[in-house]
Amino acid sequence: MRAAVVPALGAPLEIRDLPLPEPGPGQIRVRIEASGLCHTDIHAARGDWPVTPTAPFVPGHEGVGLVDAVGPGVSSPAVGARVALPWLGHACGHCRYCVDGRETLCAEQQNTGYSIDGGYAEYAVADADFAVPVPEGVDPIDAAPLTCAGVTTYKAVKVAGIRPTELVSVVGVGGLGHLAVQYASIVGGTVVAVDVRDDKLQLAKDLGATYTVNAATTDPVEAVQQLGGADVAIVLAASSAAAKAALASLRPGGRLVLVGLPKDGTIDLPIFDTVLHGKHVLGSIVGTRQDLTEVFALHALGRTRVITQSRALDEVNTAFDEVLAGDVPARLVFTRF
Repeated sequence: MRAAVVPALGAPLEIRDLPLPEPGPGQIRVRIEASGLCHTDIHAARGDWPVTPTAPFVPGHEGVGLVDAVGPGVSSPAVGARVALPWLGHACGHCRYCVDGRETLCAEQQNTGYSIDGGYAEYAVADADFAVPVPEGVDPIDAAPLTCAGVTTYKAVKVAGIRPTELVSVVGVGGLGHLAVQYASIVGGTVVAVDVRDDKLQLAKDLGATYTVNAATTDPVEAVQQLGGADVAIVLAASSAAAKAALASLRPGGRLVLVGLPKDGTIDLPIFDTVLHGKHVLGSIVGTRQDLTEVFALHALGRTRVITQSRALDEVNTAFDEVLAGDVPARLVFTRF
């Protein structure tokens, strides 16, 4: 099979011919139809984070495709079923986090495209229990970004506890942000989108944002405070400066939800402001299998739109550059392998 491989951390990806993987006990093999490009894939390939993957490896945690083989002991999903291969590729199933519905905090988890070879390939092997069914009527090209960008922002909206009419600042309108705008609107929030590009802000308005702020030309703290301050700020931009501004934009009692992971990775927390104004700072990691099932169900009902552009796997390094330059409206998806 053909696959895009990270040969060494920080090196350009290489298209290689690899042996077709065989599913082991409890595993399935999936013929990939579409695989989204998440910024996390770039961080993984460059070794940006404290825990780095071991090269060589195949990135990609937004793979969607058809089951074409099953290993011993697998009764579901069946051959021919369409499934998604999310970031959470495996969890232990018995720790306190797995049993109380917080499986994405499992200390023994394995992650697709990081510690498990992912979807930048013609085929991928996955744990059958962690492959999430894709409903009939959901296009694989849409399902791919929903597998991470969708479920991550959906979970962030849940974590935020948004109530109808609350002002929700979505910071960073891209692959994740364009979906966060929609989920925040679905639960009744009034959305103000913050970005540095007018085209992305227009996209946010098209998808339901009531207000927009161009942080390149306007002080986002002042602009959001003029609206009364945000009840919730969901920070998707991989920028510590953006997170700091989002915290300052909150009204008393507001909630800051951190999702984006900048390489520098720190913000100064103003303790007096946080305590005296009752602000909350929350971290939100990707959603669970149940969260992804709900994300797919919403899309099948026509409640969300996924903005994508298709690329060939051969274009992987150019696609990385496009994402880093901010030239992508929302999500790039590899569809030609």
